[in-house]
Amino acid sequence: MKYFFLIFFLIIQTSNYEALELNDYIEKINNGYQIIDVRTQSEFIHGHIPNAINLDFYNYNFVEEINKLNKIEPILIYCRSGNRSQKTGIIMDSLGFNRVYDLKGGYLVWNP
Repeated sequence: MKYFFLIFFLIIQTSNYEALELNDYIEKINNGYQIIDVRTQSEFIHGHIPNAINLDFYNYNFVEEINKLNKIEPILIYCRSGNRSQKTGIIMDSLGFNRVYDLKGGYLVWNP
């Protein structure tokens, strides 16, 4: 339970991470922002947002791979339901990314 409150507190304190509704997320896609899918490769193969890059949240070198991305340009992230991408947003904020946008509800909202 204390971890829930810690994550909740970190989300509130995070200024460079924002969860967006589908329409706002699509607007950002139309601006040409890079899209990162943090689901597993199997999930990615079965369907993904066009032009997304797959970086598996459960991969042992996930943080290392995320850290290689351009931290200045805005980045869109998503997962299946929003749990992994929310954690990814917190990680990216702690790594110094300028703007990270998450799809609220994840791929389930994109492809119901």
